[in-house]
Amino acid sequence: MGPLQGIRVLELAGIGPAPFGCMLLADLGAEVVRVERATGASTIDGAGRAGSDPKKYVPHRGRRSIALDLKSPAGRDTLLALVERADALVESFRPGVAERLGVGPDVCLARNPRLVYTRMTGWGQSGPLADAAGHDINYIAVAGVLDNFRRTGERPLAPLNVVGDMGGGGMLLAFGIAAALVHAGRTGRGQVVDAAMVDGAALQLATTIGMRAQGRWPGAPGSNVSDSGAPFYEVYECADGRFIAVGALEEPFWDEFVKRLGVAPDSLPDRDDPTLWPEGKRRLAEVFGTRSRDEWAAVFDGSDACVSPVLSLDEAPHHPHAVARSAFIEVAGTVQPAPAPRFSRTPAAAPTPPPPRGADTEAVLRDWGIGDLAVEGTP
Repeated sequence: MGPLQGIRVLELAGIGPAPFGCMLLADLGAEVVRVERATGASTIDGAGRAGSDPKKYVPHRGRRSIALDLKSPAGRDTLLALVERADALVESFRPGVAERLGVGPDVCLARNPRLVYTRMTGWGQSGPLADAAGHDINYIAVAGVLDNFRRTGERPLAPLNVVGDMGGGGMLLAFGIAAALVHAGRTGRGQVVDAAMVDGAALQLATTIGMRAQGRWPGAPGSNVSDSGAPFYEVYECADGRFIAVGALEEPFWDEFVKRLGVAPDSLPDRDDPTLWPEGKRRLAEVFGTRSRDEWAAVFDGSDACVSPVLSLDEAPHHPHAVARSAFIEVAGTVQPAPAPRFSRTPAAAPTPPPPRGADTEAVLRDWGIGDLAVEGTP
């Protein structure tokens, strides 16, 4: 099931964006085999943190796990035998590590010229920061993204790790692999994909940078049309301490918003005058403070006012829209997002839970036609 059925992907175990990108591929039907270390800490949710349950780590769903010692000749030879049968390989080491292990792109492409060899890093394979450590917050800081996540006069607030790790990293990785697979299918030639989180984070600024070039994003962070500057694109606290999100950008949506809000249009400052935006936000904050979040959600439900309740992680799966679309599923007792996007001819199957490290070593080697080659390189 899924449009990537028949595609084989080797994932050299890493953390953060690489597992997420490989989860996307597995969700859409690719056979993803996670290659874990045969000894030492398991890369479960960072570094095998104490108390973590690998079966609950959602980004590892939908694939099988094998364990190899890539520092041993037998483990390396086994991986290269798998490479000969794979369509793509994903590694997230620092630059040069794969080469030192003897499984760099030159070696792997020599064994399989059709291979899509994908390298997932924060800074990329070149540049003065290529060898430096970093995390999501560092990559989005240098890319120019983080500075924009703040209100006027406040310090930037890290948006979880969704912009760098997941959007700029994992999704970019999956997209790059899919594109390179199309090319390999047409030409019979693989290639190296350099997926860097700093690049992917910057890429997501395309619209904002374009608006700034046009003069439509003129202000400092927190003072523009959709970065909390405008009253019609803002989050407001309600009487119960919870929040409502307003996105009434265009005039027709604003008109519907004001109508549903129950105030006279002329009682609100001119929405087209940025100098009056602070007063407009103050006035709307007063109005939203008179009712609870769910009361306001009921007022705007089903309308074109572009108003939504701000839901928690625990609430989101139970929203009527999420329920109607089965947007969240339960896998082995863990509620998690369903595979996306959706396909009319090749729908994704329900994902399987993450396996324990090395649980599928013998089965994968057998299924991939390798036999006993890896005996010395496996636990």
